[in-house]
Amino acid sequence: MNLLILSCGTRDKVVQYFKEAFGEEGRVITTDCNPYAPALYEGDAHYVVPRMTAPGYIDVVFDICKKEQITGVLSLIDPELSLLAKHKEDFEALGVMVIGSSYELCERTLNKWEMYCWMKAHGYPCAKSYIDLDAFFADVDAGIVTYPVFVKPAKGSASMQISKAYDKEMVEFLFHHGEFMMIQEYMDGQELGVDCYIDMISKEVVSIFSKKKLVMRAGETDKALSFADEELFAQVEKFAVENGFIGQIDIDIFEKDGVYYFSEVNPRFGGGYPHAYVCGADHMTLIKNNLCGKINEKKIGGYAVNKVMMKYNEIMLMDAVTK
Repeated sequence: MNLLILSCGTRDKVVQYFKEAFGEEGRVITTDCNPYAPALYEGDAHYVVPRMTAPGYIDVVFDICKKEQITGVLSLIDPELSLLAKHKEDFEALGVMVIGSSYELCERTLNKWEMYCWMKAHGYPCAKSYIDLDAFFADVDAGIVTYPVFVKPAKGSASMQISKAYDKEMVEFLFHHGEFMMIQEYMDGQELGVDCYIDMISKEVVSIFSKKKLVMRAGETDKALSFADEELFAQVEKFAVENGFIGQIDIDIFEKDGVYYFSEVNPRFGGGYPHAYVCGADHMTLIKNNLCGKINEKKIGGYAVNKVMMKYNEIMLMDAVTK
């Protein structure tokens, strides 16, 4: 039983946690296109690979799966999730389980406008969003939405190119200086993060961890407080099942005046997942069980609450890579 983690980047803790969970029962293999991705060197073996957009990239991944006798594969970056899902049958032919949701869902979550439309159609409270400038300005004039607002790419990740706009002129400038931009209502409530695991075999939500985000840095949670709320758990479970997610997902939610507003979903491990792990929500073992053909028991909540996660930097030193 061997796991392949693609595009591992700086997710050292994720690799370490998988190695702890697998123990002597399997190996953890890592890849990245950058030889100076520190998480590469946490694996039992590692490969420097081409960028995922390079011709023949997926064949390189297939070759690694064959060589290392891989049982399961996952990626830690958004754009690669769709690629894995698209080739799910090819991986299965090699005896490899793709740990992630369907191609349709990966594409929906990558397109924030499409995800917003889905949530709105299914009755989930969410921040008002627009891809039509005239419709947005009409709602501003009607008092339906007020400044400031966020202007960001409808297709984007890692909080890149997100700007706060305080007036009409700034909205127009930002909207016309990007590709497929959207405008989103500014939510001034408490920002939350939810780590959720949906069993790959039973398709049942088996674990949910929630945290209040205290400090953000470069689009990731830098400091957060663990908490539990049964109403939130119920809404997250309903949301995950109605969408059809499987495997690991990371959800951004805002709480305002007692209402939970769903924002974005990443069908992968989020940057703040280590908080869940150290509080007792061990999703690595849940994945290992699924790879062994074992269905996980449902255990929502039961983790340590009122615990603050504080990230800090570590250093890895290695010899320079020569070509």
